Amino acid sequence: MQSISKPLNIGLWTLQGLLSILFITGGIMKLFQSIPQQQEMYPWTGQVPELFVRLLGVIDLLGGIGIIIPALLKIRPQLTVLAAIGIIMLMIAATVFHISRGEVNVVGFNIVVAILAAVIVWGRSKYKLYQK
Repeated sequence: MQSISKPLNIGLWTLQGLLSILFITGGIMKLFQSIPQQQEMYPWTGQVPELFVRLLGVIDLLGGIGIIIPALLKIRPQLTVLAAIGIIMLMIAATVFHISRGEVNVVGFNIVVAILAAVIVWGRSKYKLYQK
């Protein structure tokens, strides 16, 4: 593994922090807000089973924790790469879900998040994971 440059490492940590906040926030909302409250931000939540929404909340929360905590604590930092891969897979599934519902206008967000997660996979796979 190569040594990582300081600007690249700062960029990766920034991306990890942003994705972590995004997914932890989304996970908490999907887990603990009522479905009517969620429909303001996620209109589809009222059209699928509540169990599906809650399960997605758990997945989002785990993704948000996994993208930053293992590398931050230097405990199995390779899990950060696996979490980023999981986020990419989740964004692909979300893109298919939205396209199938005719919501093509919202897939840009999913694509951008998948690209950001792919940058983390690339950076944290190629360089030392544990550097801050």
